[in-house]
Amino acid sequence: MLRTMNRTLMTVWFALDTTIFVPSNAKNTVSFHSPLKSYIDARMGEFDQIPVDRRAELADFAKRIQAGGHDGVRKLNFICTHNSRRSHLAQIWATVAAQHFGVDGIETFSGGTEATAMNSRIVDTLRRSGLSVSTNPGPAHTNPLYKVAYSDSDVAPAVECFSKVYDQSPNPSEDFIAVMVCSNADTHCPIVRGASDRIVIKYDDPKVSDDTVDESVIYDARCGQIAREMLYAFSLL
Repeated sequence: MLRTMNRTLMTVWFALDTTIFVPSNAKNTVSFHSPLKSYIDARMGEFDQIPVDRRAELADFAKRIQAGGHDGVRKLNFICTHNSRRSHLAQIWATVAAQHFGVDGIETFSGGTEATAMNSRIVDTLRRSGLSVSTNPGPAHTNPLYKVAYSDSDVAPAVECFSKVYDQSPNPSEDFIAVMVCSNADTHCPIVRGASDRIVIKYDDPKVSDDTVDESVIYDARCGQIAREMLYAFSLL
């Protein structure tokens, strides 16, 4: 009987121990598309590739997210010059990272200092990473609306992407964190109207590889870097 009691107590202890040390990524309640889940796991396995000084920048980013916002809502507006490449990648991967780690109250946006269009090469690299990207059929538009889906769950709506100026609807006009993801936008937009905070997380523009043999490799590398770093930042929350 004593042996049975000891076994019961040990089982309870392990259950309590597991509860105490549940990793933060276990909070996720969203079912990701299978290829995307594999992509996320691969990027999280690369956290050691992030340089120490970059980890410090991302840790500061995480602290700003944690401190910002009102009523539990934190709005992140990723800004580059044309809102065509890096800002979309950052918005999408920040959304995925927040869902993966179960971080509530995160709203993501992207914009530019001017509007152009979400580049088709970004659509291609997103699809290669396991995301589902669709757009409305019909006549070609110079600035189409894309819907980027990462789950079939009703609680995980697709990210709607099109190029816009950073304060253009549906982007927030106040109480948001402006995340500058390119040097040009950082230089030419030192003051972001309506932002409650401003932080610089720069990425090299994959545009340099357009129409070269390395185009897909460069775009996939930039997509992977941004995914890895957004996942790392949100893992700290």
